[in-house]
Amino acid sequence: MRTQVGIVGAGPAGLLLAEILHRQGVDSIVVEKHSRAHVLGRIRAGVLEPTTVDVLRENGLAARLDREGHVHDGVRIVRAGGGGFLIDIHRHCGKKFVAYGQTNLQEDLFAAADKRGARIITEAADARIEGTSIVFEAGRVDGDFIAGCDGFHGVSRSAIPKLREFEKVYPFGWLGILSETPPLREIAYCHSPRGFALASQRSPMLSRYYLQVPLDTRIEDWPDAKFWAEIKARFPRDWADAIATGPSIEKSIAPLRSYVAEPMQHGRLYLAGDAAHIVPPTGAKGLNLAVSDVYYLARALAEHYRTGSMALLDAYSETALRRVWASVRISWYLTMLLHRFPDASAFDQRAQEVELEILEASPQAQAALAEQYAGLPL
Repeated sequence: MRTQVGIVGAGPAGLLLAEILHRQGVDSIVVEKHSRAHVLGRIRAGVLEPTTVDVLRENGLAARLDREGHVHDGVRIVRAGGGGFLIDIHRHCGKKFVAYGQTNLQEDLFAAADKRGARIITEAADARIEGTSIVFEAGRVDGDFIAGCDGFHGVSRSAIPKLREFEKVYPFGWLGILSETPPLREIAYCHSPRGFALASQRSPMLSRYYLQVPLDTRIEDWPDAKFWAEIKARFPRDWADAIATGPSIEKSIAPLRSYVAEPMQHGRLYLAGDAAHIVPPTGAKGLNLAVSDVYYLARALAEHYRTGSMALLDAYSETALRRVWASVRISWYLTMLLHRFPDASAFDQRAQEVELEILEASPQAQAALAEQYAGLPL
């Protein structure tokens, strides 16, 4: 099969790229190694930056988001012993973000692709990249360009020689549950001597909670009753009393890491999303970075087919990485600020607590944090 842009991966990055390219008159074919059901079954976070929401609206993908998404002024940081503050992006940046599950966005993207009859090949076993072709067990897709949107464990990144890799692996993970219970009124990060905790939401009757846990934690050792008791023990009393408990409908453990691969392009192959970078979920940047990568790449490809220029394509990696590193830094900062590190000294812990006290007391520090949390303009 022949196309202009071959896209590896049918996650949010791949399908969004295909949709934007279609609206710009550029043809593409998406190749995905998993089934559609598998892709739709992934449970991921869904805090959307204002720029992400703008990109989705501009491309006709926000109808359901505007109906069902939950708009927030910011996120709350609370401390187990009391106190806390709002990372108020509305006050400091004039913007708001939206809580909208990545699973919902994935459904929206498949629906848009089906509506226009997009060419998506799923269950493409043993895919690999050869020049500007995607070769798999049942066939091949030949293109002018290849976009690697196949995630951290995909094949695209390995096709770029002489990568420079930057990585930090954190000595803990997040145990998360999804529960059909009403969420707290605000998304809240909790700093506690027992470890970090997070209360998030997906809908008026769907809550998402996380606990910092050791890397060797097993899900079977965490029945629901134990999870609810622990998260209530970490939050301040007034917040804990407001947590509605109930049976979990999904439970998982995710390790935390920061990772960036440079450059994000080689020849006519371009990486986007988790194929090029991973951020700890503390900063809520993973999906948003995928969208900004796609925005830059789609703009560059459309410009090429419109004018023949390679200027934006040649500058893609440098352009995307400026935003990537800003997001990686704020995600690292919040991870270091809010978690209990197993090898932390008494000095380290006290310095962390003082940093939180400074943030709570300083409107200027809060404004700087809100600006970074909101995400840089595209």
